[in-house]
Amino acid sequence: MRESSIENDLQVLTDKIEQLLEHIEQLRKENRQLRAHERAWREERVKLIEKNDLARHKVEAMILRLKALEQDS
Repeated sequence: MRESSIENDLQVLTDKIEQLLEHIEQLRKENRQLRAHERAWREERVKLIEKNDLARHKVEAMILRLKALEQDS
């Protein structure tokens, strides 16, 4: 009877360890996905900042041309 109880305890412990290992693997998978998503966001942010800078420079150049035209007339 005592040996059966120990075997049951070991089986319960084994099952819990397996559940924990599955949970760890799921968390690792989610972490990889989140990191990939974060990388994509960062890349998109850099591109948007570059586009914003380009647009600002174009607007500034247009303003300077308009001021120059205004001074010529």
